[in-house]
Amino acid sequence: MELRTFRGGIHPPYRKETTAGKATVEISLPDEVVIPLQQHVGAPNNPVVAVGDKVEAGQKVGESDAFISAPVHTSVSGTVKAIEDRKNFTGASVKSVVISVDPNQPTKWTEKKNVDDATPEQIRDAAKEAGLVGLGGAAFPTFVKLSPPKDKPIDTVLINGCECEPYLTCDHRLMLERPDDLIAGLKLMMKAVGANKGVIGVEENKMDAADLLISKVCSEPSLDVVVLEVKYPEGAEKMLIDAVTGRRVPPGKLPSEVGVLVQNVQTAVALYDAVATGKPIVERVITVTGPGTKQPGNVLVKLGTPISHVIEQCGGLSGDVAKVVIGGPMTGWAQKDLSATVVKGTSGILALTSEVVDTNAEQKCVGCGKCIEACPMFLTPNYIVKYARRGQWDLADKFGARDCFECGCCSYVCPASIPHVGYVRKAKAEITAAEKK
Repeated sequence: MELRTFRGGIHPPYRKETTAGKATVEISLPDEVVIPLQQHVGAPNNPVVAVGDKVEAGQKVGESDAFISAPVHTSVSGTVKAIEDRKNFTGASVKSVVISVDPNQPTKWTEKKNVDDATPEQIRDAAKEAGLVGLGGAAFPTFVKLSPPKDKPIDTVLINGCECEPYLTCDHRLMLERPDDLIAGLKLMMKAVGANKGVIGVEENKMDAADLLISKVCSEPSLDVVVLEVKYPEGAEKMLIDAVTGRRVPPGKLPSEVGVLVQNVQTAVALYDAVATGKPIVERVITVTGPGTKQPGNVLVKLGTPISHVIEQCGGLSGDVAKVVIGGPMTGWAQKDLSATVVKGTSGILALTSEVVDTNAEQKCVGCGKCIEACPMFLTPNYIVKYARRGQWDLADKFGARDCFECGCCSYVCPASIPHVGYVRKAKAEITAAEKK
C-alpha cells in the first residue's frame, strides 16, 4: 500500500509506545481551578460572574460579542474565589476566574438525543455555545470554521487523526475508545458546511485505530479513512490537505480556499457531545508522559486544573527532569514552574530529562540549508532568523514569518542549535505590534 504524504518534514523519534496502549482514565479534582478567559484565537472574553458567586459545572463564566471568539465555562461546581490576572502556559498574564471546588460534583450530560435531525444552524449554534475550539492546539473557534464564506464552498471535511507530535497519544486513544462518536462528529461537520465527503487521516503507526475506523465506515460511500506516512508534521493543516487531496492552500490563505475544512479528532468528538447532550468544553483528554514521569498515561482532565496536580496524579516527577513542556516537544511551551493550568488546547504534559533535551548553545548559522529542505511550507527559515536577529521585522515578514506555523522542523535539523521558532514568534509579535500602531 502506497502511503500518502507531503514534501519536506522530518522523522524524529516518536516515543509513543509508553502510552499508546494505555486506556484513558479520569483523574481526581484539584482544590481549585483557574479558568483563563481567553483560551482561543480571537477576542478575549469578559467575565459574566463575580467574586463570591456559586457556579455549577458547565456554567458560562466568560463571553464576548466578537464574531471570532469562544465563551468559556467552569469545569466544576464551586465558588468564585477571585477574578484576576494569572500566568497561562505561554507565560502571558490572562484575566482568569479562580474557583474553589465543591467536594460534591453533580452528574451532568448523561442523556443523549438523536443528532441526525440537527440542522446546520443548530450544529453551529451548539459549537458556539459550547465554546468549542480546535482541540489539537490551534484553538481557533470551531463555530467560525463551520461558517465559511458563501463564495468558498466546502466539499470535503478532513479529520486530523495523525497526531504526528512525538510522545502524544490522546487522539489515538480517542479513535480507539470513541470511534462512533468521532464519526458522528464528522458527519455533523459535513452537514454544517454542506460537504459531500468526509475523510479521516491516520498515520501508519496507528493501524489499530485506522483498521477500526475503516471497519466502521466501509459501507458509507461519503466517508473514507486514508492511511498516511509516519512523518512530522503530517497532521499540520496544510500538509494534511496536500497529502490527502493533492490540493495546496496558497500562502496566506485558509483551507476554505481549496474547499476543505480540517478539524482535530478530539474536536469532532466534542462537537458530537455538544449537539447530543449540550455539554460545553469543560474537560479534555491529554497525554502525560516523558522519561521524567513516574506513571505515564492518557488522562481525562477538567479544564483549569493546575499542571502540578495532573503530574501528582500520575505519580509525580522522576529522575533528572530538565524541562516540563505543555503540548508536544516540537510545538509546545517549556514551563518556568508548574502553576499554569490545563486549557482547551492542551494536548499533553511532558517531563523531559537532560538526556532528551538539547542543551547545546546557539551557534552561528553554517549555511547548510537543512532548515530549507525540512520546511514543509517552502520557506527559508535561515533568512527569517537573520532578519529577526537584526530587528528588521519588515524583511522577516517578506520572507514568510507569518506563513510559518511553528512546526519546529527547522530547529530540529539545525546543526547550530538555532531556535528558529523562537525567532519566528518574536518576529510575528513585532510585526503585529507595528501594524496596530
